[in-house]
Amino acid sequence: MSEKVVVTGGAGFIGSHLVDALVGHGKEVHVIDNYVGGKHEDRINPKAIYQELDIRSTDALVSVFDGADIVFHTAAIPRVPYSVEHPVETTDNNITGTVSVFDAAAKAKVRRVVYSSSGSAYGDQAVLPLEESMIANPVNPYGLQKYVGELFAKIWPGVYGVETVCLRYFNVYGPRLDPVGPYALAVGAFLLARKEGRPLTIFGDGTITRDYTHVRDIVNGNILASQSTKVGKGEVINLGAGRNVTIQYLAELISKDIVYGPPRVESHDSKADNRRAKKLLGWEPSVTLEDGIAELKQLFGIS
Repeated sequence: MSEKVVVTGGAGFIGSHLVDALVGHGKEVHVIDNYVGGKHEDRINPKAIYQELDIRSTDALVSVFDGADIVFHTAAIPRVPYSVEHPVETTDNNITGTVSVFDAAAKAKVRRVVYSSSGSAYGDQAVLPLEESMIANPVNPYGLQKYVGELFAKIWPGVYGVETVCLRYFNVYGPRLDPVGPYALAVGAFLLARKEGRPLTIFGDGTITRDYTHVRDIVNGNILASQSTKVGKGEVINLGAGRNVTIQYLAELISKDIVYGPPRVESHDSKADNRRAKKLLGWEPSVTLEDGIAELKQLFGIS
């Protein structure tokens, strides 16, 4: 009999890739999603079982979690700019919803929850690379919300007997990213602009740096985190390529036609120290930014 696992937000960008990988590993995969971002057919795996639920509905979660060994909690309202404009809505979903997932996991006797956190929890730090031992200093609601989720994850094993591990993602990109809308990720927005023959818009002067990490590497990190015997007590682990590039460099991989807009409220520089992921999970990033962007340009029909 296949091991049962649950992916919250499994119809989303990262979650859908995780679902595909887990199905490929022979797991019985149950997906919880409220489809707030739409129901995209390319994100639905016919071998998984889908339930349309809000993660704040704890009792409903318990029935889905029952019998599951692992819960991968990827559901969230993402994007830093959206959290700045909608702090109450995003706090309700990203904090209350996360506690609801942890609570349901305890009631359903789930062994481990793998929590999707964010490098945004670091905020601005005096030095790079960003190490897990640094004091969190979020500068926007999204980063704070993800950090608070980590604090709950830290106490859950001792209080409720559910193993937890927190993965801080760094600027995830790859196939299925959403290129549309005012809160689209820079990579997707740049690709769509190039495809439509428009200039790429950089918010700020292009000097802020980011550590872009391919979604396949993020998925691999989740699976390793679910398996490792070295974690389970709320550990915080960076999943980042360990290489930061400027937004200007990223844009120029896609197009030379660039314009500039007003800066947004976000940390200036980001680069992950990924030694803990290597030590505790045996994780290594495998997709370079240049190769990842080349793959996406092909998918977008850009030469």
